[in-house]
Amino acid sequence: MTTIETERETGIGPSASGSIDMKLEVVVIPVSDVDRAKAFYARLGWRLDADFASGDDWRVIQFTPPGSACSVIFGRNVTAAAPGSARGLYLIVSDLEAARQDLLDRSIEVSAPFHGAGDLHAGPDEPYLFGSVRAGGIDPKRGSYSSFASFSDPDGNGWLFQEVTTRLPGRIAGDGATFASATDLAAALRRAAIAHGEHETRTGGHDENWPDWYADYIVREQAGQELPT
Repeated sequence: MTTIETERETGIGPSASGSIDMKLEVVVIPVSDVDRAKAFYARLGWRLDADFASGDDWRVIQFTPPGSACSVIFGRNVTAAAPGSARGLYLIVSDLEAARQDLLDRSIEVSAPFHGAGDLHAGPDEPYLFGSVRAGGIDPKRGSYSSFASFSDPDGNGWLFQEVTTRLPGRIAGDGATFASATDLAAALRRAAIAHGEHETRTGGHDENWPDWYADYIVREQAGQELPT
């Protein structure tokens, strides 16, 4: 069985100094045709941040996915890696089906949803974080971190959508809930609404303090804490 350790389990926490932020902001991906790659990432709907060139020997292009604090860079003479060798690039989404449909609407080929087939790390499928054998469809339990879809750019650099709705403990402070986009916030509100409806059914009446309940639910869900009942 796969074991996922958290900071609370290992006792290993952030740097003792606690004063140095280290923000991952750029990932370099290797491509063979710069203009073709630029057209593809523009079709994804990603924001074009830069397209700089110096003669015919150097060019760098930067794109940023919607809601992401990290960008991708590709170009000419920016990496010695083989084109298409970047694999397992994860894009975290709150609604896998909506993310897939967005790509399909843009005429981008994307795999059907899949989830891990148990604790299997050897098999005919391309490896990914949760194993090497993919079972078709969204995770039956709709567990956070458990449902995926994949797509590739024209060179074969591989991307994975991973649906995350509730973070593992310790990843986000309980008082630090943030949302990258209005879409993510709306998805969190919908999940809170469903849970609150079940809460009202259990209590047998209308909850006048539903705004507080919603807020508590959303913050706890994002922080990976026990959800209110």
